[in-house]
Amino acid sequence: MPGAGFVLREHQHIRYNPLRDDWVLVSAHRMKRPWQGQGEKPVQEDVPRYDPSNPLCPGATRANGKVNPEYESTFVFDNDFPALEPDAPEPSCLPGVGDHPLFRSASAQGVWVPEHRVCSHRTPPPSPSKVMCFHPWSDMTLPLMALPEIRAVIDKWAELAVELGATYPWVQIFENKGAMMGCSNPHPHCQVWASNFLPNEARLEDRTQREHLQARGQPLLLEYGRLEAQRKERLVVENTDWLVVVPYWAVWPFQTLLLPRRHVTQLQDLSADERDSLASIMKRLLTKYDNLFEVSFPYSMGWHGAPTGSHLGEDCGHWLLHAHYYPPLLRSASVRKFMVGYEMLAQAQRDLTPEQAAQRLRSLPEEHYRTRAQAAQ
Repeated sequence: MPGAGFVLREHQHIRYNPLRDDWVLVSAHRMKRPWQGQGEKPVQEDVPRYDPSNPLCPGATRANGKVNPEYESTFVFDNDFPALEPDAPEPSCLPGVGDHPLFRSASAQGVWVPEHRVCSHRTPPPSPSKVMCFHPWSDMTLPLMALPEIRAVIDKWAELAVELGATYPWVQIFENKGAMMGCSNPHPHCQVWASNFLPNEARLEDRTQREHLQARGQPLLLEYGRLEAQRKERLVVENTDWLVVVPYWAVWPFQTLLLPRRHVTQLQDLSADERDSLASIMKRLLTKYDNLFEVSFPYSMGWHGAPTGSHLGEDCGHWLLHAHYYPPLLRSASVRKFMVGYEMLAQAQRDLTPEQAAQRLRSLPEEHYRTRAQAAQ
């Protein structure tokens, strides 16, 4: 009979990701193989609370000579080294542009919101991307912050989404945490990039969610979240308004998906209660991440929601607001998952099942390991 003898933790299989319209190979038996490959350096735990030479600290001078205010909560400033410049010209100088469909390009403009819209002259445009500091202390990460402090971060995210989304189709809020994920500064912060185009992942999720709604009559991630809440096999944490799962199609070992229970399409549409409960569930999830290997857990995360700007008048009911968390660690604080070889040339592959990952995260305490250590002293 089909499936006879199949053991989930032992036998390879592939799983479909409806959000990206692709597949992932699950090969859980590979966790048994010995590891003699690269080991990562220990995560820096002795970050000074204040360093006047750190350009993200209150009162510090940044590379462009500007001095930060003595901020006490969140602080947003124009990125000194933006990837998206405002009002970039059309790339007509590129060789072959326009002479063949295999050689196409287009402008990639960033944020430009004139400060004086009623003036006839044009004011110098600001930087097209933003940096947002979460907290004035460099040794403070989101799981260590108090709930009101995390709520302040959420409110600022929503404020930026409204401000930039009034003009631009996509506002990407993302955090790279830890040197392993390319973070160049340990101070707690994220970035916000607004663009005049929908990036690849946004276009892909827009298509798949639209097609699912047309085929099944309900938003893809809303249906998926309800099923996961019932089955609980991949559930990590939940509360009245939110749930976090290791998605059925997860690629990274301890990847998670943060979903609202209500059909909400944009961050700025969250109610006050939903923002409070979001702060709570973020703290619980990120504490579990840190507790997994008792280290400040590296990851890249970002929010995805309905497109903005010129799309604001469209029906975007196929969207559900959600956040992706992509952590690289696999076996320990020093062994990461590498996306190489088969992953680069064929398709994504993972070495433990999403159910195993969810069970490990779910079973972890929600008191931070550093708090427990301090209490024991």
